[in-house]
Amino acid sequence: MNKLLSRFPRENGFEITLAGFALLYLLLFAGLPLLYNIVLSFQQVDLMEPATLLRPFAGLANYRDVFSRPEAGQVLSNTLQFVGLSLLFQVVIGFLLAMLFLQDFPLATFMRGLFLAGWIMPGLVVGVIWKLLFAGDYGVLNHVLTQMGILHSKIFWLSDPQWSLYAVIIANVWLGVPFNMLLLSVGLAAIPADLYEAAELDGANAWQRFWGITLPMMKSTLGAVVSLGAIMTMQQFDLLAALTQGGPANSSQVAQYWSWQLSLQTFEVSAGSAVATLMMVLVLIVAVIYVRSTRNERMV
Repeated sequence: MNKLLSRFPRENGFEITLAGFALLYLLLFAGLPLLYNIVLSFQQVDLMEPATLLRPFAGLANYRDVFSRPEAGQVLSNTLQFVGLSLLFQVVIGFLLAMLFLQDFPLATFMRGLFLAGWIMPGLVVGVIWKLLFAGDYGVLNHVLTQMGILHSKIFWLSDPQWSLYAVIIANVWLGVPFNMLLLSVGLAAIPADLYEAAELDGANAWQRFWGITLPMMKSTLGAVVSLGAIMTMQQFDLLAALTQGGPANSSQVAQYWSWQLSLQTFEVSAGSAVATLMMVLVLIVAVIYVRSTRNERMV
């Protein structure tokens, strides 16, 4: 392979050619669909003429329509809870597991592999598994909690509006923890052991070493984990489709699933595109904040 690449000297612009193909790929398969979605959000879409590109311009009417709907407030609240609580527990649990598996104990590698096996499972499969666990009459979760004395009556996790959103959050946390654990483990392994040894010689206890060494050294990694986790959570669709479909009564409805329902169930393509565009803006904001924070950290 090296001999093959050596035939293309830098003067011939081989690297520029590769970068050009990568850029072309992104423009065709990522840029064009995103641009088309933005255009749809400003048009009045007629499903009887799906191939028409020059549709009536609607301005911000689709966005006003989305925000004026009675379910918009609940969708926004659910989305914030879904993203915020998922990130909180994914990062905290992933951090604890990453620190645990840095220790040398029997079956550590095997147990770490079990966690990662759950992460590579498709979201729909994970949703089906959790749907069986959450089942009200025969679910494993209700049975275990009842046997432990924590519950005195069954909870219908997926059909009770008080619990449906939290059920989806629990399943999403379970799905995202291994990814967080993997990235955080890499960051923890990169911290020089000499720092801990020096701090221990100075009399610092485990808690002081954590706050004085681990957290400051993990700042960049945590930023990456939170940013990527937020982006992945905001585009989570499979779990919602398998578990609740946004119900009951929109109690677990979040923006990404609402966009799909508007576009492909009620055929309000313009409204669905408006919601998707707003989600894309949020994702871009998260990405920009992360890039700027890491750039400032390198400059320091």
